[in-house]
Amino acid sequence: MTKEERLEKQKERLIEMKRIESELYEKGIQWIAGVDEVGRGPLAGPVVAAAVILPEDFSVLGIDDSKKLSEKKREQLFEEIKEKAVCYSIGIVDNQRIDEINILEATKEAMTQAIQQLKEKPEHILIDALTLKNIDIPQTGIIKGDSNSVSIAAASILAKVTRDRMMVEYETDYPYYAFANNKGYGTKAHYEGLDIHGECPLHRQSFLRKYYEAKKSYKEEASI
Repeated sequence: MTKEERLEKQKERLIEMKRIESELYEKGIQWIAGVDEVGRGPLAGPVVAAAVILPEDFSVLGIDDSKKLSEKKREQLFEEIKEKAVCYSIGIVDNQRIDEINILEATKEAMTQAIQQLKEKPEHILIDALTLKNIDIPQTGIIKGDSNSVSIAAASILAKVTRDRMMVEYETDYPYYAFANNKGYGTKAHYEGLDIHGECPLHRQSFLRKYYEAKKSYKEEASI
C-alpha cells in the first residue's frame, strides 16, 4: 500500500468514526462529549476515565481504539487531541476506592468526575457501553464505542496514556512488580513480585483474592 493509499484509508476511517457525531451535529447539538475508561482489569493502580469534546471540524487522522495503537502512536495522538479539543478532563479513582465500591461503580465514578470537570457542559454524551444514571445529560451507550466513535476513541487515548504514565512513575516507588511494562496487569513478572515481596499500597485487595486463595491451596497441597 502506498503512502497516498494509506492516507486515503485514514481519511475514510475518520469519516466512518465521525458518523454518530455527524448525526448529532445535524440535530443542532454542538458539544458532544466522548467518555471512556482504562484500568478495569489490573491487579494494581487506579481506574482512569477521560471525557473530551472535539470540534465539529476535528480532522486528526489515525484516531482509533487505544488498544489497537502502538505506544508511540498513542503518545503522538494524545498531544494532538489535547491541542485540538474544545476541552477535556480526566477522572481518577484509586485502588482503595475500587475495593470499597467495586470496579464497575468505581469506573462510573471516574467517568462522572471527568464529565463534571469539563469546562464546557456537554449537550450529549457518548459512552463506551455504559450509561450514567446520575448524570442528567442525554447519553448514548455504544457497544465497542472506542472503535465506532471518534469522540470515545479520543477519550480512550487520553485515559490510556494518562494511566500508563502514572504506572511508569509508580515503578520508581514500587520497583518489584514491573509496573512500567505491565501497567498493573497480572503478568508473570507481577506475580513473581507478589510472591517474593508481597503486595504494595497500590494493589487492589478485591482483585488479589483469587491469588491468595490459589497460594493457600498450593501450600495446603504441598503440606499433605
